[in-house]
Amino acid sequence: MQKKYFINTYGCQMNVHESEKLAGILLSRGYSEANTLEDADIVVFNTCCVRETAEQRVLGNLGIVKKLKETKRNLKVAVCGCMAQKNGSAEALKKRCPFIDIIFGTHNIHKFGEFLDKMNAGEKFQCEILQTEGEIVEGVPIYRTSGVNAWVNISYGCNNFCSYCIVPYVRGRERSRCESQIIDDVHSLLDDGYKEITLLGQNVNSYGNDAKGQEGYGDFADLINAIGEKVKGEYRLRFMSSHPKDLTERLVKAVANNKNCCHSIHLPLQSGSTKVLKEMNRKYSREDYEAKVELIRKYMPDCAITTDVMVGFPGETDEDYNQTMEVMEKVNFASAFMFVYSPREGTPAARRIDQIDAEVSKQRIMEMVAKQNERTANHSKTYEGKIVTLLCEDYDDKKQMYMGRDEYGRMGYFEANENKIGQFITIKVTKTV
Repeated sequence: MQKKYFINTYGCQMNVHESEKLAGILLSRGYSEANTLEDADIVVFNTCCVRETAEQRVLGNLGIVKKLKETKRNLKVAVCGCMAQKNGSAEALKKRCPFIDIIFGTHNIHKFGEFLDKMNAGEKFQCEILQTEGEIVEGVPIYRTSGVNAWVNISYGCNNFCSYCIVPYVRGRERSRCESQIIDDVHSLLDDGYKEITLLGQNVNSYGNDAKGQEGYGDFADLINAIGEKVKGEYRLRFMSSHPKDLTERLVKAVANNKNCCHSIHLPLQSGSTKVLKEMNRKYSREDYEAKVELIRKYMPDCAITTDVMVGFPGETDEDYNQTMEVMEKVNFASAFMFVYSPREGTPAARRIDQIDAEVSKQRIMEMVAKQNERTANHSKTYEGKIVTLLCEDYDDKKQMYMGRDEYGRMGYFEANENKIGQFITIKVTKTV
């Protein structure tokens, strides 16, 4: 009987794409996807440690698998990703959950197949956490699960060391892929029928900085231009995430001049207070950020700008918070991911003694979310009566309608008598909610 796998994915798009690689490796070893956790022969936890809630969810779900394993003794359990990569975490996980069979980190995902082979050959426990990043490994099999969109890594790791962020410690330093390999991936995916390509990196704007002067590498503007010149057809090109400090006029012009690039840029703000931004080690001021927004709107007046915003960073005063609210009002973000600061062990911010009271952070985030929801609703209202083009992504069984997004990331629903998934559809908006 064919063995089955079940993957639990936590965190960002980078983890989602890496779970596609884990699934590809499992399929190449003869496994098939299980519909439920109970049907699986191996359960994989691809973890995240950016926020404490993600780690707590992993531990809670490991508890569920422990009970399942008591009745299904041949069930295998693997834990990988950022949470496993943290110093000392692999040992702590094995001690807390001795039923885990495989543990590996972020730098050796390509070796998952080897760990599987050893496990299936009878070796009881596989654990490998690499402390150095090593070279980028190409050719890892991928089982894509993101519908009409396909992810393409352009770089790995991060050099920014924001004072609140654990990512550089668990993902390593920046490593860029060769431009030709990225373009080959894009060509191949379009040939396979994908209509939307999202370029991925912890900071896409710094692509190529680690390989300056090397043949086959340019900067991110060069990459956007090269894709525009060499990859033709009807498709959408997106990218994330962008760091404001590396957003240049040359890059904005490259995006504006590439007819396939969506006029939608995710530009994390984090705080509107220059004082807090400095303490976060973000390397830009409030004024710098606002200038970047003006730069985007100079070349793409219609661009939908989205953002990440944090409340409750250590030492954040009422004035700091109010400055963030002022920037959000001034920029008028199309949407925003808003969250409360979460101390991450090993980061400078976690060692600060001026942590913000949880109730203060709660009040701030509630007010911020309410205000941003109003702005997002107002953006939606501007769609009424407009003709828009959607890329159909799926069918909503509850609404009994097809659903898709426009280039600005706004979701729309429409009726059709035949399957429209994967097609560009032009509709007139009659109602917004």
